[in-house]
Amino acid sequence: MDHGWTTGNRLRLLENGEEYFPRLIAALNAARSSVLLETFILAEDEVGRQLAEALAAAARRGVQVALTVDGFGTAELSADYMASLAQAGVAVRMFSPGHRLLGRRANLFRRLHRKLVAIDASIAFVGGINLSVDHLVQASPIAKQDYAVEVQGPAAQVIHTFMLEAIGAGTKRPQAMRWRRPAARESTVPDAGLPGAALLVTRDNQAHRNDIERHYLMAIRAARREIVIANAYFLPGYRLLQAICAAAQRGVDVQLILQGRPDMLWVKRTVDMLYAHLRESGVRIFEYCERPNHSKVAVVDDDWATVGSSNLDPLSLSLNLEANLVIRDVGFVATLKDNLRNLMSRSCTEVSAVEGGPGAWWHGIATPVIFHFLRKFPAWAGWLPAHTPRLVSPEMPAAADAPSTDMAVHNVQRDGP
Repeated sequence: MDHGWTTGNRLRLLENGEEYFPRLIAALNAARSSVLLETFILAEDEVGRQLAEALAAAARRGVQVALTVDGFGTAELSADYMASLAQAGVAVRMFSPGHRLLGRRANLFRRLHRKLVAIDASIAFVGGINLSVDHLVQASPIAKQDYAVEVQGPAAQVIHTFMLEAIGAGTKRPQAMRWRRPAARESTVPDAGLPGAALLVTRDNQAHRNDIERHYLMAIRAARREIVIANAYFLPGYRLLQAICAAAQRGVDVQLILQGRPDMLWVKRTVDMLYAHLRESGVRIFEYCERPNHSKVAVVDDDWATVGSSNLDPLSLSLNLEANLVIRDVGFVATLKDNLRNLMSRSCTEVSAVEGGPGAWWHGIATPVIFHFLRKFPAWAGWLPAHTPRLVSPEMPAAADAPSTDMAVHNVQRDGP
């Protein structure tokens, strides 16, 4: 969903957990009235425990705190961890929890993949960084490379309102799917010279299935000089793939930062089959080899950028609930572009040619299959169950002397201080 442009925001790029987590904890410690936080993964590790302490402390001093986690990504928190939050007064909810099948998580599709935080309706965070030690570079040689953006100003109010409405929608009685989709709302794009221009764009499985992809398409089709995309799982829809190739063919310098050291090998094997088509169009491909690349950012020319949770793959573009911030602030775009250029020069290897060798013969067969898959997947995804998202309060241990976590949503303030 396009939530309307705002200007006059202060924007700060945050790289990895080393920059993101201290800013988040400091903002939580300073919260005065409300905290809304939702994430795909919350781990019960050093990062998760520090977060829980900050959330609980805020709730104990009277701040209204609501935490939402995904039922697939966050399925292993202990009863004691959850009870400690509930006892402090934190409203904990889980997005569409599912029953296990033979001990395995079966709620694979339709995930809450957003990573959003809104504090006092005046400061917010949007990005792709999960709340776990896996995003601390100093903690592990396989820690993930990723980004978030801190925003202060009118866009934080927009994010706060969206998150509040998402809680309200998720706790209502389930309703039947609405198959008739209203036309996407086009908002007026502000002049790139206006400082702090930002737009929250979200994706759902009802009326706004293609909104994030649509904003990528508009920016790529309008590109004049340069496109840099850093993405963890790059298997874009057919329209997006063709737009990227068309931009390179008309002379735009298109650079992709993809996984060279993936956390899921099958993803890289699939993406490798697109390399020949991309390179034939003039697209430059850089493989990030230092650690797993979890990035979900892009810049176009000198005046467009996006940071968020959406990968450019079938899950993010056709199934998951996602949120990106689109930014037209020239200073922020320059900062992100410099960061990505340094990443390419310091930690990436440019793919100079598509190597042959054993097994390469079947690329000629598999590549058309993948193209057909990319062309048809959005329609196929529509056949999968698109349930009305449910937010439920996790069960607390019977012995826990905790208040109910089903906090009245409307007690969380709607307006900033």
